[in-house]
Formats: sequence, C-alpha cells, structure tokens
Amino acid sequence: MTKKNNLINKTDREFRAFRSFELKELRSEEGERQDYVHGVPVVFNTPTCLFEYEGVKFYEQIDRHAFDNCDMSDVIFNYNHGGRVAARIRNNTLKLAINDVGMEMDAFLGGTQFGRDLLEDIRGGYIDKMSFAFVVAEDGEEYDQATHTRTITRIKKLYDVSAVDIPAYDTTSISARDFFSEEYEKEKRALEQAKLREICIAKSKI
Repeated sequence: MTKKNNLINKTDREFRAFRSFELKELRSEEGERQDYVHGVPVVFNTPTCLFEYEGVKFYEQIDRHAFDNCDMSDVIFNYNHGGRVAARIRNNTLKLAINDVGMEMDAFLGGTQFGRDLLEDIRGGYIDKMSFAFVVAEDGEEYDQATHTRTITRIKKLYDVSAVDIPAYDTTSISARDFFSEEYEKEKRALEQAKLREICIAKSKI
C-alpha cells in the first residue's frame, strides 16, 4: 500500500453512516423496557463502497487500531449530528467499548425529555441507523491504488456518535470525496504519462 503524504482538509470533521450499523433499544432479561439503547457505530476492516466515478468504485475501511490513541474524552450521543446532547461520556450516560470487531455503544436516554423522545422514535422503528463524526490524524490514512481503497489507520478525535434517520454519504463525506478525487486524478495522470512514454518509444523505433 502507498501512504498519502498530503492530507486534504486536515481540520475538517468527517462523518460516516453505514447502512448496516443498527441501533436498538435494550431490554431486561424479563423483556421489560429500559431507557438504554445499544448500537455499533464502527466496524473494523470492512471495505465499504463510498463512491463510484467514471465506472470506478472507491472503498474505505477503518483499521482495527484506528482508535488506539484517539481522543474520546467527551464524546456525545445526539440526533443527525445536530449538536443537542442526549447522552455523553462526561456524565457517564454514554459508554463506548472497542473490541476486535468494532466499536459498541450504550446510551442512557432517560435523563432529558429530548432523550426520551429520541428513545420513543428508536422504539417505534423510525430511527434505526448510526453515524459517527471524527477527524483523521495526520498521516493517519493509506490508499491502495490497486483496489481503490482508503484505510483510516489513525483517528485523532471522535466527536460524536449519532442516531440518524437517513444515512447519506452524499451530504456527509465532502472530505472523503476530496481525498478520492485527488488520488483518482493522480492515477489518471500516471496512466496518461505511461501512454505518452509508450508512444515516444514506439516512434523512436520507426
């Protein structure tokens, strides 16, 4: 794999919303309702197609050790990354756990009216997906030209995990689009230069 040296939009916050990441209400062993929800906002080493451009598919995956030195001191749980807090690390209403598969989350939503309303939407099945907001560390990503896959190897800061209604890359992945656009342009220029060299060599043999 070839490392990327110059990051695009270094300070930009990136958002990811994978359709397979479910958000569910937690119940007691007796089936009683509780004020907790459980979710999996991040799955490791699972390439996901972010974009397709000119017939080329671009993928991204999160490395197992991407969160090893990540700042997760005050992550919040909210809705659609809107900023209104339903749970947070700092007051122990949000807990995050990293394992070999990914990141799991448990959030207590009974502390505020906003949290209780959000819980009812989750219970009703109106909201059942998750997203997360983060910043990639400097030199914290690699790109494989052969597979068009970006691997995020190191995340500097995790800002929030969010319940989302429509996980849409089109509106939340500007930084990722910039990254892939630059890499794709590099690949095209390299191909064009290779073709020119072939033409020059062929002409020199005439």
